Amino acid sequence: MVDEKKLRVLIADDEPIIRLDLKKMLEDCGYDVIGEAADGLKAVEMARSHKPDVVLMDIKMPEMDGIDAARIITEEKISPVLLLTAYSQIDLIGRAKDAGVYSYLVKPFKEADLMPQIEVAVARWEAFLKIEEQAADLEDRLETRKVVDRAKGILMDQYGLKEQEAFRRIQVQSMNTRKSMREIAEAIIIAHDV
Repeated sequence: MVDEKKLRVLIADDEPIIRLDLKKMLEDCGYDVIGEAADGLKAVEMARSHKPDVVLMDIKMPEMDGIDAARIITEEKISPVLLLTAYSQIDLIGRAKDAGVYSYLVKPFKEADLMPQIEVAVARWEAFLKIEEQAADLEDRLETRKVVDRAKGILMDQYGLKEQEAFRRIQVQSMNTRKSMREIAEAIIIAHDV
């Protein structure tokens, strides 16, 4: 395993023998199997409660198939999902891609096939989360800038200030009240609109 920390894995397959073999294979690779589910619905519940680092899931399962379960787990940003299946039909692969599955491994596979898939999926997942966090931060900064610019415009109109003076007023008020510049700007806008 690449990382020193043991990755926590959730297994979902309706076949007990396959779960047992998979668990042994994963533990031999140095992974920590934190749970096993026999259907997609249980896999989603266990993923929500255990927060695994990765989920390995069969496609064909009772209650909810692996692709629908993978979609929920991915949308809720719980962990990456690797589908392990005996089926390689184009329609299933398309559904898996749409569900946000991080890897698709066709059975039978060897232990040597599994570890690289898990490690790459977890690394891609972590990169995805980091990019999403950066995008949210940039969006927040852009929104803050828009609000501050609007508030500056209001101050400039009301008090005949230059842009830098209006900005400085917002900045000073922010420091004096220990509130963010965005909060001060929003208060200026609300006061102006009332």
